[in-house]
Amino acid sequence: MKLCIAALGLLALCASVQAETLVWQPAAGHTQVPIWPGTAPDLQPVPGPETAKVSEKLLAGKPATAVTNVTQPTMTVYAPTGKNTGAAVIVIPGGGFQILAIDLEGTETCDWLTSRGITCVLLKYRVPSLPYDWRCDCRPHNFELSVSSLQDLQRTVRLVRAQAAALHVDPHRIGVLGYSAGGFLVAEISTNFDRHLYAPVDAADRESARPDFAMPIYPGHLTRGDGKLNPNIPVSARTPPTFLLQAEDDYVDGVDQALVYYTALAQAKVPAEMHLYAHGGHAFGLRPAANPITGWSKLAEAWLHTIGMVRD
Repeated sequence: MKLCIAALGLLALCASVQAETLVWQPAAGHTQVPIWPGTAPDLQPVPGPETAKVSEKLLAGKPATAVTNVTQPTMTVYAPTGKNTGAAVIVIPGGGFQILAIDLEGTETCDWLTSRGITCVLLKYRVPSLPYDWRCDCRPHNFELSVSSLQDLQRTVRLVRAQAAALHVDPHRIGVLGYSAGGFLVAEISTNFDRHLYAPVDAADRESARPDFAMPIYPGHLTRGDGKLNPNIPVSARTPPTFLLQAEDDYVDGVDQALVYYTALAQAKVPAEMHLYAHGGHAFGLRPAANPITGWSKLAEAWLHTIGMVRD
């Protein structure tokens, strides 16, 4: 894939948490850019160095790469090829908060988005976080959040919005797309964008963390198996328009995840579109297979046009 920082630049990072807003500067090529100046907040210990492991088993004819032990979260911006539509999508790979499926649910999604004129921002967030680094705030709704990962996502949305002009994107057309655990993060930021999970580090943190649209793909953790919405996902009328996709034979997270979340969105009168397929299982990304669900990207493209986030 042709990789580059949109506007074609890198983040100039300062070591101090009192640094000014991170600024995009011209540079050749691409790089993974740390999203935090200095150490990430609430950093938890991990069992070893960051590693990337390529699977021996093939998925749709190709191996998959898993990244783990992430302690320095990064974002990589992929500029659109051809016409720039002005839209941007932050892509959040899944992996059960233990690994990141960085190609299957990351770079391959950026290939698709950039080919459609959409800026892609690939987020490498902190993992592992077992036992999920859930934090309980027992006032008054009993929130438990995947704190470290959601901190990283909030920060990334704010950075992209703060640097929208340099990235050549519309600050009001910035969305999130996540798979599996990443789909849960999509729901978390769609409903907890106003929760202050970290102390501001620069001017970018004055920006809103609310995405303008959301795409949870075969998401998990949205229900605890009791047919009720996870109380940590407080859907409201301010939840952004949402595109949901899941297979009925997904036995990892279960089709009830999408059903419960869609019901909550409908009750809050949030514009939502849900697609359920009989077959597809879990963790298929965009790789072509015999099941019709692998053509879901066409449905997502049509939806983005319908809600006005992508314009011809």
